[in-house]
Amino acid sequence: MTATQEKAERGTRTRLVSGPGILLVWLYGVMSVGAVSRSIYQIATEFDRAPLAYALSAVAAVVYAFITYTLVRGGEKARRAALVCCAAELAGVLVVGTWTLVEPSAFPDATVWSDYGYGYLFIPVLLPLTGIWWLRRSRTTA
Repeated sequence: MTATQEKAERGTRTRLVSGPGILLVWLYGVMSVGAVSRSIYQIATEFDRAPLAYALSAVAAVVYAFITYTLVRGGEKARRAALVCCAAELAGVLVVGTWTLVEPSAFPDATVWSDYGYGYLFIPVLLPLTGIWWLRRSRTTA
């Protein structure tokens, strides 16, 4: 992309952090900090105890941080990327949440997505649903 095209893209970029988008950025930012802190601590101190759970918490942290970045960045490409990430996040929460209920022995310690985000007040399952709704709505209003 040339500098002129980039400048034009910035000038016409869809604003994603207005209305409910501001709350989404705030919540994804908080979840990013929480998941990053938790996964760094657990991986550094207890990784041998529950490697799968701690690795999944790190994956959740990366997903949350990327979605936060794309929401702040704005624009159609960022909106589409965030939409794909929210769908992947929702799939992850549903798979890991179900897995932790069906086979609890696979997870000696909880992940961010365990029991559909029970340890985080179910925010991990509600956040991608809200994100998908907002990102689809922001496309139709743009």
